[in-house]
Amino acid sequence: MPDKNILELIKEQLTDCSDAVYQSIHVYGHACMLIYIPAIVDMLSLQEFVSSPLKSEANSEPAWPQFMERLDRGSAFAIPYMKAFHPDRAVELIVSGNLVLCIEGLPYVYYFEITQYQKRAVSESQNELVVIGPQEAFIEDVQTNLSLLRHKIKHADLKTKHFSIGRYTKTDVYLVYIEGLCKPEILAEMEEKLNSLSVDGILGISYLAEHMRQGHFSPFPIYQYTERPDSVAASLMEGRISILQDGTPSALLAPVTFFALLQSSEDYYQNFYAGSWIRLVRFFFSLISMILPSLYVAITTFHAQIIPSNLLITIAAARENIPFSALTEALIMELTFEALREAGTRIPKPVGQTVSIIGGIVIGQAAVQAGIVSAPMVIVVSITGIASYIIPHLELGLTFRLLRFVLLILGGTMGLFGVFIAVFIIYGHLANLKSFGTPYLQPVAPLVLEDWKDTVVRVPSQYMTERSSSYTDRKNKRRQKQ
Repeated sequence: MPDKNILELIKEQLTDCSDAVYQSIHVYGHACMLIYIPAIVDMLSLQEFVSSPLKSEANSEPAWPQFMERLDRGSAFAIPYMKAFHPDRAVELIVSGNLVLCIEGLPYVYYFEITQYQKRAVSESQNELVVIGPQEAFIEDVQTNLSLLRHKIKHADLKTKHFSIGRYTKTDVYLVYIEGLCKPEILAEMEEKLNSLSVDGILGISYLAEHMRQGHFSPFPIYQYTERPDSVAASLMEGRISILQDGTPSALLAPVTFFALLQSSEDYYQNFYAGSWIRLVRFFFSLISMILPSLYVAITTFHAQIIPSNLLITIAAARENIPFSALTEALIMELTFEALREAGTRIPKPVGQTVSIIGGIVIGQAAVQAGIVSAPMVIVVSITGIASYIIPHLELGLTFRLLRFVLLILGGTMGLFGVFIAVFIIYGHLANLKSFGTPYLQPVAPLVLEDWKDTVVRVPSQYMTERSSSYTDRKNKRRQKQ
């Protein structure tokens, strides 16, 4: 039998792992043991490149020294293999989907990387749809995701650094960047954060993002989530850094600015007139989604004198029989809308959209007819809800939805004074917030005029000759010739 010490230690750690297989093959009178878990290894590769060659050696003329010489030289098998010298490492390799070969008399093992997990095909992005442009999206297999990036950026300066995170999950995490474009200090900080993580496991990339915040309690995201390879490729060429995690169909991008979170891939696939117009509409309605209900409640409750007379009469007539204050009325409608949105997300997709739309219409109409809420309030909440869907990134949209309730309560209790105070506090917080040393509101605060070419509007591509100073190392800012 193979070296009992290492083999017995492996078996001891794999006790009660009924899916582990021990396949014994004798070669020139020496016992060899193949150890693997069938569900996560490529059985065809195992049979063709390892098991069959070993059995053919067993049936050939005795030549054990020659076989060991070829084994150590790396030419005994047609696929690559390496050595592992510790039983713990051997067990880790086995449960990760590798094939381990124990040979009698050796204090170490050989292992073959023939992992094969079940994975779905590359499909269309579900959350970041575009009309013109690539339709592919990341999947849960990190190697496939890396191949999608390599397909778009065919350059040796595209670098990847591997990390294994999680005491139990041993999740593969890759730091991806373009050497010479990203700022070295940001890269070093992200490496330090990843190396310092000590957790049981990470099952989603949001786990990773939360652990890496380290003391940041801002509701605003300091990372950008994306499931589009083209968005990651474009960001890498701007000097940003990406994190890819096995088991997650999304990537993290850092550093990030507020204006980057309001940009979409569609802005660059349209001509600059359409892209700029769509972006302006997005900025306007993003602001509307956060402050419209609070402005309506504050004005109708405390500042009715600034409303035109005809409109004020209409609003007063609609609210004549409403038993609740404008604040209570708005909170009822906003909470109902949030419930409908969440229900539409959780129930099966074929009926989710129908429930959210039909449910909103039916409940809104019934509430107006019953005299619980007024028609103007239904209109305000509906416009706000539609506007919130315009925000292209989910994390920023969730932040706006949360702040909407804060502004709403302040507007209903303190009027416009409360709304303006809250807006100034939010702006001050954003001006003070940084994502890996990058000011969150750059290029507005601090003011960087050269970066305004791709902020609120987008100028033609031929005039964007330099990369944004928010992300790129100043040694390599030039993107193209003028």
